[in-house]
Amino acid sequence: MDLGLKDKVAIVTGSSRGIGRAIALGLADEGCHVTLCARGTEQLQETAAEVSAKGVRVLPVALDITVGEDIQRLVGETVTVFGRVDILVNNVGSSLREDTDEAWQTSFQTNVLASARTIRHVVPHMQQQGGGTIINISSVFGREAIGFTQVYNSMKAAMIAQAKMLALQLAPYGIRVNSVAPGSVSYPGGSWWRRQQDDPEGMAEFVRQNIAMGRFGTAEEIAEVVVFLASERARWVTGACLNVDGGQTHSNI
Repeated sequence: MDLGLKDKVAIVTGSSRGIGRAIALGLADEGCHVTLCARGTEQLQETAAEVSAKGVRVLPVALDITVGEDIQRLVGETVTVFGRVDILVNNVGSSLREDTDEAWQTSFQTNVLASARTIRHVVPHMQQQGGGTIINISSVFGREAIGFTQVYNSMKAAMIAQAKMLALQLAPYGIRVNSVAPGSVSYPGGSWWRRQQDDPEGMAEFVRQNIAMGRFGTAEEIAEVVVFLASERARWVTGACLNVDGGQTHSNI
């Protein structure tokens, strides 16, 4: 199936590893040129090489997503190099369990404010070119009272609400805005993977109790849904939040 993504330009935040890396590679598989960003340069360059090997152009940008000037630079360099921005995937996030002012502030800056700032800089370019698509990577923990911490759940719920409101506001400009809510995903170096190494029996029990399909998800399984949602095949989908969770959530709506 041709997803209509060849020669489109995408920005994927937090894309040096895990879900962000898988999304960048998935978009590249469809012929998308990709801007990557992360704080660390070594892994960022490694992922950039993987993306480039798929025959597309890639722009790696080292930055701190909590710094407004860095986000402005990210979008500016993308437009300078590629001439446009068709897709924005707000993937950066943090998972803090403490109920402290610092945890709330850090989580807000990393999740909600970072996505708001990036959207703010991308939207004028999408309006000028006649359309685009924005996808927030939220979490099933932002849809239900499950998980471990009110801080993380609150931030991910805010990203879903943010996408819904922007979808209504930006629809007249041909800009679609959606969110994806991954369930518990295990990939090398990730938090669920580390827990599996530290407590394999406990994590196996967690899966038995919480995930209907009987296993953790993979980063690639999240990426495949994101790539579809970014494509022309999803052109009448906006304001939606898609769970990709193996049956982890329990809501009827």
